[in-house]
Amino acid sequence: MTDTTVSKMSQEVLAWRDSEMPSVNGTEQPKDPNKGFIALLGWSVNAIKAAQNFDRRYIVVAPDWATDFCIANNIPHISWDFYRINDRSLEIANKLKDLGVDVALPLFEETVEWSGAINSVLMDNPRLYGQSILFRDKALMKRRAQLGGIRVGIFEEAHEKEDVIRFMKRVNQTLLKLDGDPDDPIHVKAFDKAGCLGHRMIRTVDEIDNIPDEEYPLLMESHLDGWEFAVEAWIHNGKIKFLNISEYVTLGYSVFVPATKELESWRDLITKQIEMLIKTFDIQFGQIHPEYFVTSDGTMYFGEVAYRPPGFKAFELIERAYGFSAYQASMLVFDPKSTQDEVDAFFPREVEDAKGYAGCFGVYPKRRVVSKLEMPKECVEHPYFDFHELVPPAEETVPERDAFGTHWGLVFFYGDDPIKMRDLLKLQEDLDFYV
Repeated sequence: MTDTTVSKMSQEVLAWRDSEMPSVNGTEQPKDPNKGFIALLGWSVNAIKAAQNFDRRYIVVAPDWATDFCIANNIPHISWDFYRINDRSLEIANKLKDLGVDVALPLFEETVEWSGAINSVLMDNPRLYGQSILFRDKALMKRRAQLGGIRVGIFEEAHEKEDVIRFMKRVNQTLLKLDGDPDDPIHVKAFDKAGCLGHRMIRTVDEIDNIPDEEYPLLMESHLDGWEFAVEAWIHNGKIKFLNISEYVTLGYSVFVPATKELESWRDLITKQIEMLIKTFDIQFGQIHPEYFVTSDGTMYFGEVAYRPPGFKAFELIERAYGFSAYQASMLVFDPKSTQDEVDAFFPREVEDAKGYAGCFGVYPKRRVVSKLEMPKECVEHPYFDFHELVPPAEETVPERDAFGTHWGLVFFYGDDPIKMRDLLKLQEDLDFYV
C-alpha cells in the first residue's frame, strides 16, 4: 500500500495524475470500518473510481505497470506479477488476510480462478476454489451444467486437428446430413479465455487447417440456432437481486441494455434458468455473466457463464441506462458484511426504472491499409450518439483478424427507443471509421 505526498513524487510519476479521480480532487467517500474491506484483482480505472465513491475500504492488486498511476492518484494498492498468478495465490491470499481484507473481487477473466483461491483462504471455504475452476474451464462448466439438468449443445475437447474433423463429421451424421448437403457449422473455443477470444466458427472441414497448433487443446461445440443474449445477475445469499438482459445485435460487434420488449418477454423463463444455474453451481454471492440461446418455441440453451464483469463495457452501459454503479453493486454482493436490507435498497426495478437505452459498437477496420480515424456522419450526427473511445491508428497496416478478432475501440449511444437503438447499431457495421 502506498500513500505518497505530491512533494515526494517525481515529475514522471506526477504525469499520471488524473484530476477527475476522487482521491485526487478531495471528493472520495469516507469509508465505513464496519463494512467489508475489498480487494480488486486486476485493473479497471472505472472500478477504482466506483470504489472511491463507495463506502467500502478497498485495495487494488495491480499489475506492475500500474504502480506509478496508483502512486500519483493516491490509490491503495499492492503491485503484483500477473504472469505468476497460480503459483503465488497462497502468498497474496495471506498478504491480503494480514491486511484485514474480507473478499477479493475479480475484474477480468484471468483473475477468476485466482480470486477463488484467495477467497477460499479469506473465507475459510475451500469449495470456493473448486467453484472458480468450473467458471474457468468451459468443458467442466458444461458438464456441471448437464449434471444440473441444464440444456446444452453437443460438446467435446480437441487435442489435435483430427479430433475436430471427427467431431464435425459426427455432428453432421447425427443431423442426418446426406452426401452433397452443406455441413452444419461447429464452434471451437479456448478453454479459458473471455468473450470471443479464440472463438472460431468452422463451416467446412477445410477450415480446420486454419486453427494454429498453439490453440490446442480447445473446446468444440455444435452450432445452436436461436437468439443469443447475455445476462448480468447480482446474487446475495443465493438469491437474484438484480437481473439485466443484454441484447446482442451482432455477436462480437454490438450490444445494448435494457433489451427490447420482444426479448424481455422471455424474462420469467430466463429468471428460472438463472435460478437453476445458481443452484447447479452453488453460487451464494457475487455477479455472474451467463450467455444463452432461446429458440422460437422458447427452448433455452446454456452457452457459458463467467464470474466477472462482462466485456463491451456492459457495466458502463447498465450505469448509463439505470443510474446505479454496477461496480459498486458487485462490491456490495461480494462483501460478506453487507446486510440484506442494504442490498435490497441498492438496486432499482428491472426495466421499469431504466431512464433510457444504452448501447455500444465495437469498431473493426474494413481496410488492410489505413491512415487516419474519420468518424462517419451517420454515426456522430445521429441524436443517439454519446461518445467514442477510438484513437488514431498507430500503424498503417491493419493486422489480419484471427478468429473473431479484437475490436479497435467502442462507440457509445444512448436514446429512448430500443428499436431505433438496435437498427442504429446494425447500421454501424456498414460504416468506415478508419480510412
